[in-house]
Amino acid sequence: MSTNPAQKALWYIESHLTAPLSLDDIARMAGVSRFHIVRAFAAATGVSVMRYVRLRRLSEAARALAKGAPDILTLALEADYGSHEAFTRAFRDQFGVTPEMVRADARLDGLALQEPILMDQTPLDDCPVPRFVTSEALLVAGLGDRVSVDSGAGIPALWRRFNAITHEVPARRGTVAYGVCCNGDDAGNFDYIAGIEVADFSDLPRTFSRVRVPASTFAVFTHAGHISSIRRTVHTIWNRWLPQSGCTIVDAPNFERYDQRFDPLTGNGGLEIWLPVIR
Repeated sequence: MSTNPAQKALWYIESHLTAPLSLDDIARMAGVSRFHIVRAFAAATGVSVMRYVRLRRLSEAARALAKGAPDILTLALEADYGSHEAFTRAFRDQFGVTPEMVRADARLDGLALQEPILMDQTPLDDCPVPRFVTSEALLVAGLGDRVSVDSGAGIPALWRRFNAITHEVPARRGTVAYGVCCNGDDAGNFDYIAGIEVADFSDLPRTFSRVRVPASTFAVFTHAGHISSIRRTVHTIWNRWLPQSGCTIVDAPNFERYDQRFDPLTGNGGLEIWLPVIR
């Protein structure tokens, strides 16, 4: 089995931590696009690629300071900060103390260090096998929020809010619900919309978010387990199935599809994960 992109990225980051590191470099070494590595790394680790790089560099700088490193500017440059001031600001934001304080105390007690992530090599025992569906454009309206891989815990609360007002969405079609991920950036942030299909957006109040999912060919995966274990399935799709599939992921909205079998109260019933691909 091919080494997954997130594993390759982790190895490259850890072995080049004091060298210049860009998202392009990491994606290239992982053998995938910027878009792909942002999603694959986040699915596997729960933190965005470049945030992990920053946290690891600051953590290693803190270790050096606790051991009495004399030159803070050298540490700042190794951590890819252009000045002592910029490094001190980032260090204080992360740890709540200045570099000088850590060096004076000569200890790391109470600091929220980012340890190296050792990847779990067992996502799912069996790689999910998708079916391929060519779908027309889809209009989804609902409630949205800007989500980062560090704050994805807010998604269930978003669904709770949406489920209480589903009946208020004008021009809705059917009862199938969609969790759409769109407008992603290099830091791993994206818009998540909990919504329902609508015929058009013309009468949609300002309080509702909206997204048009373009017509595409989708790889459709079934997640049969409880909703709480969806991350394991997503991890496997992005880091095992996709690299081996011969498909290219399209930088476009992807979504979860919840039909009448899914129970939003218990989280049981299963769902589908739709990824736009070029075969």
